[in-house]
Amino acid sequence: MNELVPWLPVIGCVLGFLCLLGALRAGRRRRLVDNLPTSKTTGVFIGLVELKGTAEIDSPLKSFLAECRCVHYSWGVDEEWERTVTETYTDSNGKTQTRRRTERGWTTVASGGEMIPFYLNDDSGAVLVRPEGADIEALSVFDQTCTSWDALYYGKGPAGGIMNSTGRRHFHEHALPLHTPIYVMGQSRERAGVVAPEIAADKSAPMFLISTRSEQQISSGFAWAFWGWLIFGLVLAVGGFVWRDGVQGRDLQRQWPVYLLPAFGFGLTVALGWVWMVFNSLIDLRQRVRQGWAQVDVQLKRRFDLIPNLVATVTGLRDHEAKLQESIALLRAQQTATPPGVAGPDYAACTKILVAVREAYPELTAQPLFLELQKSLVDTEHRIALARGYFNEIATYYNTRLEVIPDRFVAALGGLQPQPLMLANDFEREPVAVNFAP
Repeated sequence: MNELVPWLPVIGCVLGFLCLLGALRAGRRRRLVDNLPTSKTTGVFIGLVELKGTAEIDSPLKSFLAECRCVHYSWGVDEEWERTVTETYTDSNGKTQTRRRTERGWTTVASGGEMIPFYLNDDSGAVLVRPEGADIEALSVFDQTCTSWDALYYGKGPAGGIMNSTGRRHFHEHALPLHTPIYVMGQSRERAGVVAPEIAADKSAPMFLISTRSEQQISSGFAWAFWGWLIFGLVLAVGGFVWRDGVQGRDLQRQWPVYLLPAFGFGLTVALGWVWMVFNSLIDLRQRVRQGWAQVDVQLKRRFDLIPNLVATVTGLRDHEAKLQESIALLRAQQTATPPGVAGPDYAACTKILVAVREAYPELTAQPLFLELQKSLVDTEHRIALARGYFNEIATYYNTRLEVIPDRFVAALGGLQPQPLMLANDFEREPVAVNFAP
């Protein structure tokens, strides 16, 4: 122990620096939660998104202990133990003494859990969430302590016990029940084989969180973690010097000016780390603004490419419908009148024509096609509105960060400029005309 005394200040400073890193991580995650706008499920695009809704699935799981319908659950059984130990020690007179003391604790004797992909539903639609790899903050659905006389003790727990058991077990379970309001932040990607997004684990994503807490509660939790790590780090950085001087028998009251040096050094490191965190978060926010505008541009390009093709298809089917119906009637009559082995037009050739007609014009009635065109028009404009709203919301967050104190000083050092919002009268993209005139 005496060999470590001179190194106590170094150890304290290293541990304080590690605590500072933990504080900056918590602060960065808090700013991410605060800065990212909440999206609607129908407005989910590729990239990091924040969603709020309820957990839904047609075939849910049944949790092990509470037996509730859910999309995720984890459970555990802890058994209490108690033992008496005899130890030797040296008293103040230098004599060796023995004493007995009782130790108590809990040991996990069984655990398990399960999760399945589920849909996050809100008032606009639903999006698939794959929870593997997420930080899940679930609800406590079962918490009970019982003795071996209780049916639960062996009914849900293991048959065997542990050494020095007191005969008490604690059963606990957490779950995401159906219809539970949840908060999700994660990376959106395109689903395999389906033109739809999904939220799943991604190594490049800064966070993948599924929580039953509200956004405000999550943000407050990160804030408490930020300040807690900072205070603990300061205590460790200064405490190493205090501990060394105490062990060496120095007068701590006279040594207090020495302790200002590690406190000042820690404070300076905190200030530099904070500037680094704020600047990086502002750059990240600026990139999300640019990504939001890119999504608007993508949706406008989609509308420009999609609508003329839809109109041309519907118009073409409208113009050729009568002719196609007549051709199909003739072909059917020809098939009936010319069976195999009888002189007449080739039977196989007629089949090829019918297959070609069916593949080229799967819908020969104009009304469903016009309804489909109308649906596509509404869906396209809805996508543009969602992308536009997302851009304005993320740009507003960005502009606010550039104005509030103390972020504005960091923004000034980095030369960051506000982003103009997209107003209705500034939306100068050429609309696509829908005209069915021949």
